[in-house]
Amino acid sequence: MLTTRYTAAVLDTELIPAAEPDSEWLMVVLHGLGDSMEGYRWLPGALRIPALNTLLVNAPDDYYGGFSWYDIYNNTAPGVERSRDLLFDLLDQQRADGFASEQTFLFGFSQGCLMTLEVGLRYPYKFAGLIGISGYAHEPDKLVAEQSPVAAEQSFLITHGTADPLLPLTQTKTQMEQLQAGGIRMQWEVFEKEHTIQGEAEVAVIRKFVEDRMPPL
Repeated sequence: MLTTRYTAAVLDTELIPAAEPDSEWLMVVLHGLGDSMEGYRWLPGALRIPALNTLLVNAPDDYYGGFSWYDIYNNTAPGVERSRDLLFDLLDQQRADGFASEQTFLFGFSQGCLMTLEVGLRYPYKFAGLIGISGYAHEPDKLVAEQSPVAAEQSFLITHGTADPLLPLTQTKTQMEQLQAGGIRMQWEVFEKEHTIQGEAEVAVIRKFVEDRMPPL
């Protein structure tokens, strides 16, 4: 069985600048288990939002040639909490660098979706929006009970697949309904897909969610 090594005290990142000069809009992208920032270099081109800077982030732990946000084999909580703290530090640094939270989107796939929910419901500043793809929540009852004072003001887009072989739709749907019952604003979308992003059909929904929260050109 894999033993998780907490290999990074500071997250490795790469900024892809917006096509529009001097834009202060930002999307922070969190990959899934075993992946890396390399898996999401296509995203800015697919979204086609000229004002959006993109910050690609590697999770902190080595995992079979990729990276992981937390240990899926043993106790999940310590890794989730550690990664949440690292993301808080990263977001604080972005604020210091001129990317206000109110103009920052957080995007996460699978494990990255879980971390997006963790950060979005606990970080003390309002985001432009939060997007979680094919993921789930860590201890949703605790998330509701410990949500930040601004959590109810956050806007979430959460999507999932009807045929996800790793994370069954019914399980994630139940968790999201629990968060919604706890006062969380959420757009919930289901696609006929497995554990992936369903091409332009899903990208179009993400694009609209983002553009609706940015001022018109």
